[in-house]
Amino acid sequence: MKSRLILSAAASALLLGLPAAAIADVAAPAVAAAPAQAAVEVPPLGFTRRVLDNGLEVYSARDASTSNVTVQVWYRVGSKDDPAGRSGFAHLFEHLMFKATENMPSESFDRLTEDVGGMNNAFTADDVTAYYEVVPANHLERILFAEADRMGSLVVDEPTFVSERDVVKEEYRQRILASPYGRLFGLFAPQTIYQEHPYRRPGIGSIEELDSSTLEDVLRFHATYYRPDNAILIVAGNFDPAQLDAWVDRYFAPLQRPSTPLPTNAVAEPEPTQPRSATYHAPNVPLPAVVLGWNTVPYGHPDRAALTVLDGILSTGESSRLYRSLVYEQQIAAQASSSPDFAQQAGNLTAYAIMAQGQTVEAGKAALEAEVGRLRDAPVSAAELAEAKNELVANALRGRESIEDRATTLGMALIMTGDPTAADREIAEIQAVTAADVQRVARRYLTPQRQITINYLPADEQNAPSVQNMNVDAPITVAALAPARPVATLLPEAERARLPEAGPEVSPATPAIADFRLDNGLRVLVAPMEGLPLVSARLNFDAGSAHDPAGRPGVASMTAALLTQGTASRSAPEIATAIERLGAAVGAGSGPDFTNVYANAPKDVFDETVALMADLVRNPAFAGEELERQQAQTLDNLRVALSQPGSVAGQSVGRVVYGDAPYAAPGGGTLESVPAITREDVAAFHAARYRPSDATLVFSGDITEAEARALAQQAFGDWRDPAGAAPAVADKAGPALPPRIVVIDQPGAGQAAVTAAIRGVSRTDADYFPLTLGNTLLGGGFSSRLNQEIRIKRGLSYGARAGLGAREDEGLFTASTQTKNETAVEVADLILAEIGRMGTSAPTQAELAPRRATLIGGFGRSLETVDGLGGLVAELALYDLPMSELADYAGRVRAVTPEEVQAAFAEHLPADRASLVIVGDASVFLEALRAKYPSVEVIPLSELDLGSAALR
Repeated sequence: MKSRLILSAAASALLLGLPAAAIADVAAPAVAAAPAQAAVEVPPLGFTRRVLDNGLEVYSARDASTSNVTVQVWYRVGSKDDPAGRSGFAHLFEHLMFKATENMPSESFDRLTEDVGGMNNAFTADDVTAYYEVVPANHLERILFAEADRMGSLVVDEPTFVSERDVVKEEYRQRILASPYGRLFGLFAPQTIYQEHPYRRPGIGSIEELDSSTLEDVLRFHATYYRPDNAILIVAGNFDPAQLDAWVDRYFAPLQRPSTPLPTNAVAEPEPTQPRSATYHAPNVPLPAVVLGWNTVPYGHPDRAALTVLDGILSTGESSRLYRSLVYEQQIAAQASSSPDFAQQAGNLTAYAIMAQGQTVEAGKAALEAEVGRLRDAPVSAAELAEAKNELVANALRGRESIEDRATTLGMALIMTGDPTAADREIAEIQAVTAADVQRVARRYLTPQRQITINYLPADEQNAPSVQNMNVDAPITVAALAPARPVATLLPEAERARLPEAGPEVSPATPAIADFRLDNGLRVLVAPMEGLPLVSARLNFDAGSAHDPAGRPGVASMTAALLTQGTASRSAPEIATAIERLGAAVGAGSGPDFTNVYANAPKDVFDETVALMADLVRNPAFAGEELERQQAQTLDNLRVALSQPGSVAGQSVGRVVYGDAPYAAPGGGTLESVPAITREDVAAFHAARYRPSDATLVFSGDITEAEARALAQQAFGDWRDPAGAAPAVADKAGPALPPRIVVIDQPGAGQAAVTAAIRGVSRTDADYFPLTLGNTLLGGGFSSRLNQEIRIKRGLSYGARAGLGAREDEGLFTASTQTKNETAVEVADLILAEIGRMGTSAPTQAELAPRRATLIGGFGRSLETVDGLGGLVAELALYDLPMSELADYAGRVRAVTPEEVQAAFAEHLPADRASLVIVGDASVFLEALRAKYPSVEVIPLSELDLGSAALR
């Protein structure tokens, strides 16, 4: 993606917020949900279709309830079409599509989207490359012009090509080399599962093959695949259909259909004849892992529905068979799950376990095989079947909340099947799956004879790191690509086609918020919205990590985690089963200041969901055995996190900035503090901090004030505060400390994480809006100053960002990125220079105008989902801000001046107060860093102590 993810078909659905098996429709009827949710209907997508003479397919759906529009162009070319010797090429090319055209300078898509309050991105999967934008509806014509222009006249020169290739190489280092399991899932799993199909090559390629690509390859690839008869245009949102048709005809119809045929790429993956196994080793692997894989079916196969339900039974939620057996009961795995990957031409299903500390891959393999064997040996229960179906239908409903979601759902269905009705039919197909179907596909595909076993172990002196397969053959060759079109160049400004003017603005509407209290003091807010039958609730308490008992970091987090692990009347497995039967999402988590208990469910089961939520909050059991399970899981997850440079930096900066103050310790605890937490600790924390008089309950979605009042009264009306006041926490941020330069040495790290951190401001500070706007200019988007300097101009990182980190007390501002170890010092200098510039010179109005639009546009998009709206309301309530700020937000942002931004940064975030934390292979960069900062502190990762202000 431009953020830039490379996705398999299933993974793209997951990461775009879609269920892995839910996709599209034109005119199919609404489909009723599972029996337990009979009143819920998943509405059809309802797109209309037309085809231009040049072969371009156009799908559109009008939605007048939004002020936005999404434009998506899906090209039928993915990583399977990478030429031989050029793995990663489709993804590299995706990056280049954001550069210049004949009529638009480089980075124009950011000017046309981010700068008006919209967004743009793209992704590459096995079978598709898709580009998408969401913008205010009055900018629709401009985006259509731009998409047509880059389809017909992409401009790429040698410096741009080399720079963007460097960015992709940094993405490879971040996603593959710096992640402890990046090699396993990104490289070794696909190359082992597939024997012949080009799906065996990683979508991100390899550094060696990226280096072998040339500018000529780029031009030929564009000529081969980026053509109207190989593309699908999807438009959804608030537009006039007749006007849309006219604009499409104006901008896309003149594009010519090439006479050259598209390359043929249809390799048949052979049927497995015997089991296979492979063992790989990699550096910085904190816990061993095992993957079992089976070749299954492509996306369009009739057995996909049954395999999708099977996967839900196997691994969706804490009542799933893998979690319950390997993680909960046997406690041999830190994580256990499965994933179906149904691509266009072939498919697979994998089940994996990341082993708990001290456990072996042999134990994981045996446990995974036992659970898969159960699916073959006996039919699943009616209850398990219903749970899986309900979850899939509820997720399909959630996957249609926004215009972007619906367009993406349609696009994936079209790529995979060519049939726009496939997604809506799929819901009925899921509902028709029987227990016998699940057992049948388990017996057909998930057999010992077809099984692929992948062991993933730490590299050591006896076992060198495994290397990815190179020079893998592929059906497409560079020689087979079409000849390059005449080289396009950016025209002189006077000769360029004129960019269309924006139309009349369509303003987003904010709902009226009902605000009342129950007799026990519980504050209730209701934010109704029209649309899908979904409702969200979030119950917030003054119970954050800053309230942890002294010397016990992690108590707030552990208390929240244990809420779903048993009540006075329900066991942990019974709670998980109830959540999944309802098709709900229920859970809890803590931040620095607050704990949030959340629930999201279809409207017809929302009253049951809130009743369950109330039971979790009011009657937690905090059983000793559940605490021990959570401690073991938390420790394993910490070990994984502490193997990743970015995560290590993120957990360390609190100590650097706050020392021993309540905000300093990692919220999830440390390797030393987590085992020391007792049942008495969490029970006392809950008794003191979870009280109705200090709580806020926010409802959002398809709910009225009367309905919300009745639900709140029924679930919480008779709840009373415990005796005595909650203990106060004074000075969460502690005294200001001098800046530090800290290196955490991780030998062999695939990248260095670089973070600058400064003690910031509270959410209620008068300078919150100037700092928020300034932070967006500094590091809040693809066009931000940090990203421009580090990624776009120099190709030193996959992306750089900044976060204001406002809290109840003085928060934690950070600016961060990851880069190769060799450029860590250069990147640190760039970050500090850009922070300093914010406080020494005022930005221009021309710079701030698009950043204002970015903030206002993101705010507007949040209003389109029940959870987004609920989150905005809850934030205002938690910081005791007036609900009128919801309607006033855009005005507050527009009122900020350049001088206010500079003054706020100069006062609160000057660069000379910045601490610097770099995590990576210090042998590569320490000498250069020490020359600049002689007092640098060097801490070996093996000696890192997150419980100490000194970090050691």
